[in-house]
Amino acid sequence: METRAPFVIVGAFVLAAILAVFGFVFWLHNTSGVGARTIYHVQFSGPVPGLLVGAAVLFNGIRVGEVTELGLAPDNPRRVNATVAVATNTPVRPDTKVGLDFQGLTGVPVIALEGGEALTGSAIATTLVAEPGAGQSMTQAARDALRKVDSVLSDNAGPLKETVGNLKTFSAWLAGNTGKLDGIIGGVERMTGADKPVVVKAVYNLRAASGFAAPAKTIKGQLVIPDPTTVLLFDTQKVLLAPGLDYPGFEGAQWSDSIPKLLQAKLIQSFENYDIAHAPVRSLDGVQSDDQLLIDIRNFAVVGEPGPSAEIAFSAKILSKDGRVVAAKLFRQAQPFEKPDPVAAVAAFNEAFDSIAKELVLWTVAALTAPAGPGGDAKPAIPGSSGTTKGR
Repeated sequence: METRAPFVIVGAFVLAAILAVFGFVFWLHNTSGVGARTIYHVQFSGPVPGLLVGAAVLFNGIRVGEVTELGLAPDNPRRVNATVAVATNTPVRPDTKVGLDFQGLTGVPVIALEGGEALTGSAIATTLVAEPGAGQSMTQAARDALRKVDSVLSDNAGPLKETVGNLKTFSAWLAGNTGKLDGIIGGVERMTGADKPVVVKAVYNLRAASGFAAPAKTIKGQLVIPDPTTVLLFDTQKVLLAPGLDYPGFEGAQWSDSIPKLLQAKLIQSFENYDIAHAPVRSLDGVQSDDQLLIDIRNFAVVGEPGPSAEIAFSAKILSKDGRVVAAKLFRQAQPFEKPDPVAAVAAFNEAFDSIAKELVLWTVAALTAPAGPGGDAKPAIPGSSGTTKGR
């Protein structure tokens, strides 16, 4: 008796374990519980592939019951009748949508219930009619779609054949006119600039004149330098080359501002380096002017005769408050350089501007500090007031 006792205990344990596994499986497949159920009859108007007794019933994605019976309708061979048992508190209504869903990688079919608002309260539906095609599987849907495509192709075989023929004719025309098409595409590329390599921009600044001696004379009154005037050619930021020159490397070279703005700023800075207390200002600064220094740019480019050089040329006029020309002069400075590249050209422009700006500053100071004539007006005859400086 003592020998058999352990075997009885082991057997009881194994039996309990088996019952626990079956109970777990039953609970897993019947998460809605084993409480009160309501029976509903579902009518499918087509096949329900793979649907089995015991399949889950979902309401808005939540399992609420299972299929308890499946059968064919005796009065309609296309209809399938299913009986489902769902939890009593499931809000099934006469307008609840019924469909067949396929879950998981294996496509296990389940009956899916969704929505419904009609007859809320005590009136409950007992028979539900599934939507047409609710039992249609993905394979069947694909077959139906392919069947429709085949039907469309069959009905339009003639026009499709004509379209293919037109495509062949167009392809032949393209093959015979490749040269013309290349020319058209090349023209579009040239028009849009797509045929040109990407230009890397290099921005250069102009250096103001400096190194003046201590000012012996100062400008009397307030001098204003308005925006310089020029032709459209020089109203640009590009480092310009004279017509006919084609030095490489100048495609992306540009000044830090347009040439008129740059020249105005650097002339004012040059006057400030001479005498900042009496330096001129821009006309936009809102200062009441006594005189104006008008600049008209005539050249600001790289020229090639006899060799590459940076040339700056402009005319300067001093205009009094009453509109009289106090003094006028042409300024020109050309600074040669050896290597025709933007860096050497900008260095030459800096040297040329240093010379021409110093000359302009001293000429302006002399013009605006000249002694008055017999009538009390400033003498317009300033030494070199109508001359032109020569390039080095």
